[in-house]
Amino acid sequence: MNKSDLIDAVSAQTDASKAQTGEALEAVIAAITRAVTSGETVQLIGFGSFSTKARAERTGRNPKTGKEITIPASKTVKFTAGKAFKDVVNSVKKK
Repeated sequence: MNKSDLIDAVSAQTDASKAQTGEALEAVIAAITRAVTSGETVQLIGFGSFSTKARAERTGRNPKTGKEITIPASKTVKFTAGKAFKDVVNSVKKK
């Protein structure tokens, strides 16, 4: 499912227009991005939480040459699924 499919699904379920649903989705994504960028954790009870995690500097290898390189420290975004979300995913039987 891509963003357009998500907008269609939410629009159909809420009887809101696709334009309104798209604006609302963009606003939610922007709010989560701003909060996580500023170091906050965004918790959506029943779904999961978004936070930042620091990665330390580490040594890696250039896959083309095999030469050792230093990978600089960085931040990454971490998503942790909530219990209710995990339970729903795990209860679905594979086809």
